[in-house]
Amino acid sequence: MKKTLVTALTATLLAALTACGGGSDSGSSTLRVGTLSDSKPNAYQENGNFTGFDNELLKAIAQKEGLKLEFVATDFSALLGQVANGTFDIGSSAISQTDARKKTVDFSAPYNYQSLGIEAKETAGITDENSLAGKRIGVVQGTVSDTWLGSNAPTAQAVRFPNDAAALSALKTGSVDGAVFDQATAEDYAKNNPDAKLKVTKAITTTIPHGFAFKKGNNDLIGKINDGLKKVIADGTWVKVHDQFEPTAPVPAEFKAGQ
Repeated sequence: MKKTLVTALTATLLAALTACGGGSDSGSSTLRVGTLSDSKPNAYQENGNFTGFDNELLKAIAQKEGLKLEFVATDFSALLGQVANGTFDIGSSAISQTDARKKTVDFSAPYNYQSLGIEAKETAGITDENSLAGKRIGVVQGTVSDTWLGSNAPTAQAVRFPNDAAALSALKTGSVDGAVFDQATAEDYAKNNPDAKLKVTKAITTTIPHGFAFKKGNNDLIGKINDGLKKVIADGTWVKVHDQFEPTAPVPAEFKAGQ
């Protein structure tokens, strides 16, 4: 009888300790953020730290909401699948909210809008989408650039890469005649690769919003991120981060302080 009582008390104590331990771990859990390491100015790695407009904005949102983040590099072509299967809690890399992607993941409220840039060497003879016919044009697989090229220059030969770095390398070496990147990324490449003599020959503005991506049904986390986004817009943090990374891009009215 005494042995049975001791065994029962021991089991109860162990269960209580286990429950307390689990509660502590859950309360201090860190969110894994899938992002890119090479896509300036939106999402990239510098001096060992993940930064860029999207990532710094997400850090500011997390601070407002008391959330802890861990950034991990991946290729864009794999990112949404990794968010969908739970490898990452959040996807952060200027992800355009297309109807096709909404079938795979859920999104936060919009925090920016997609704009694209056609980029080529000055001697390539590329000026706009009409001049891409028959040319080898680099795009990152699965991006809006990839979709846009197929719709607007169907006779161009799309050369798909897993990330921006690979597409840029091909452009610099002449393996492709041109490339389509996010506009801000294209402008950054032209500025920081003067020897390659790259030029953004045309900018394309779209009304497709960017959003942070989440596994479908993760409504609690989405709500927290949206709440934090409202706060960083209202107090002017959004504009400060924008001016740091995209100073030449206009600020949409909905993201100005006080909104």
